[in-house]
Amino acid sequence: MIAKPAKSTRSDNRLPAVLDAAAHLFAEKGYAATSMREIALACDMLPGSLYYHFAAKEDLLVAVYEAGVHQLIEAGRLTIAGEREPWARLEAGCAAHLETLLQRSDFAQVLVRVLPSDVPGAAARLKALRAEYERQFRELVGELPLPPATDRGLLRLMLLGALNWSRFWFAAGGRETPRSLARKFVQLLQETHHV
Repeated sequence: MIAKPAKSTRSDNRLPAVLDAAAHLFAEKGYAATSMREIALACDMLPGSLYYHFAAKEDLLVAVYEAGVHQLIEAGRLTIAGEREPWARLEAGCAAHLETLLQRSDFAQVLVRVLPSDVPGAAARLKALRAEYERQFRELVGELPLPPATDRGLLRLMLLGALNWSRFWFAAGGRETPRSLARKFVQLLQETHHV
């Protein structure tokens, strides 16, 4: 699943700059509207030099997706580790997800902005990466003390949809913070799904 650079990067240290520039442009403009030339210019490279690292733009997108998935998973892992109670674990996971998505990472923004169906040539790889980060939420929702008839899969998808959609309406510096939103989302779930 990992996007392989076109050639060995040896000691070249430009790869992080390429990934950062691509993540920023993909998050800001979308995948289709971003050219390899723009990415190269953003990292002060010749356009042809990008192909030293990635054979195609879709391979670069897969690498950006992979970095975003790992950021989200690691942020969740760190915050969830300190919690034992299932609802508190879910809230911690939601808070980490929102903080990464809304405050820290162009890479995570790309996961929300660019859908696998937008890039047919990389769709299978992108879906596999999305499934990897959704696995954490599958486990968190699976731990909740819910009524037996609850559709946990649908609940997980609804929650992830709400978390990811916040990218479009969240106001930095506004009345809500990523943590307060996580708390409110989880409280709503608790109120509507109590045993």
